[in-house]
Amino acid sequence: MNFPDYENKRVIVTGASSGIGAAVAKALVDLGAEVHGAGRRKPEVDVASFQTLDLTDPASIEAAVSGIGGHVDALFNCAGAVPMLPAIEILQVNYLGTRLLTELVVANMSEGGAIVNVSSDGGYGWRKKRELLIDFVSQKTFSDGAAWYEKNEEAAGHAYSFGKEALNMWTMVQSATLITGGIRINTVSPGAVQTPMLEAIEDAFTSASIDPVTFPSGRRSTAEEQVGPILFLGSDSASYVNGADIAVDGGFWASLSVSGALWNE
Repeated sequence: MNFPDYENKRVIVTGASSGIGAAVAKALVDLGAEVHGAGRRKPEVDVASFQTLDLTDPASIEAAVSGIGGHVDALFNCAGAVPMLPAIEILQVNYLGTRLLTELVVANMSEGGAIVNVSSDGGYGWRKKRELLIDFVSQKTFSDGAAWYEKNEEAAGHAYSFGKEALNMWTMVQSATLITGGIRINTVSPGAVQTPMLEAIEDAFTSASIDPVTFPSGRRSTAEEQVGPILFLGSDSASYVNGADIAVDGGFWASLSVSGALWNE
């Protein structure tokens, strides 16, 4: 990969110790970026700094952003929660905590800044829940969002898919606001990616539950195959890409779209 504009750029990667986040952090270090990692465990790659981050805890989020400090050129939100955790924790990691961290980092960004949120093909259902999701993402605070979900859990559905749906919707909503300050925000939606997270899901649900997501490519992605689209969205090469959700799933979303499975009840 050749993204020369990352050289000497100051970037943050959450979830930098594993899976897609680790692959993104390594690629950015190799490209000459000043990479600041944040997550539960320190990454193996030699980052400029590391902050312990618990996305279920607003105090931890605030401390991590404060610890990094200074101007930020790009934020890569790669941290995510497995779908076997308690519902509220999944929602906090995959959306509420990610949103709060992003809002705090944006204060340290200026024109030319970029945010890339790693969503999931599990978040495509936002198209059927638009009004519900708009109500949810309009909740102002971390605690307001948690309270809303506890009240509306049945309508919202499983916290994993709903959190990713909310991340997609919020990204689109924010894209119209942040761009007025010259900051872009986009998402990528991976399909089945062979990472420690996927291995944990297999242990809980078996491989048969994952196999349908490999259609039509017939295989799983590597973490490294997700890096190029993510770095593209955060780079100057994507200077006019804003509010987009790029499917990096081997054609899974396309196959659902043409079959009508996404649109029919």
